[in-house]
Amino acid sequence: MNRKHILILGGVRSGKSRYALDLAGRISNKVLFVATAEALDEEMKTRIAEHQRARPRSWQTLETPTNLARGIAGRIGDAEVVLIDCLTLLVSNLMLGEERGLSKSGETEDAGGRVMTEMETLAKFMQETSATFIIVSNEVGLGLVPESKLGRAYGDLLGRANQLIARYAGEVYFMVAGIPMKVKG
Repeated sequence: MNRKHILILGGVRSGKSRYALDLAGRISNKVLFVATAEALDEEMKTRIAEHQRARPRSWQTLETPTNLARGIAGRIGDAEVVLIDCLTLLVSNLMLGEERGLSKSGETEDAGGRVMTEMETLAKFMQETSATFIIVSNEVGLGLVPESKLGRAYGDLLGRANQLIARYAGEVYFMVAGIPMKVKG
């Protein structure tokens, strides 16, 4: 566990990203912003543009849908803060990406291994660097159990990913209506 690492959880539009941006800016002006979103449709392009406008122009940006530790290692430079937004899309990317996605049989076991390997690699990298990591993720386990097998697998994998990163984080916040509630640290 490293007290410098922070996990921010919450639902959709709970204020997670805004809080993460503010927190990163208070820690340092040397920030590497890691975006996991892929602009696969017009609505997502609009969301990405909105997030880009909210970030200070002086921050570095790394856009990578997977392989975060490798991507960050190649771009971290003198960054004192690495802000990852978000694990929610990273898990989706690992599950659904064409070359990285579900096995040809449509089973989710392959995706589970990919997700947990990615999380363990990221957690190890976080411990090996001196930068503070701020990681944003959705909490999807508060609603109904999804109707589809894929939806249930996604919720299970994201929950496991969040738990793994929370173990390595010194602080964990849960966002509700833009209000951060500290649950660890």
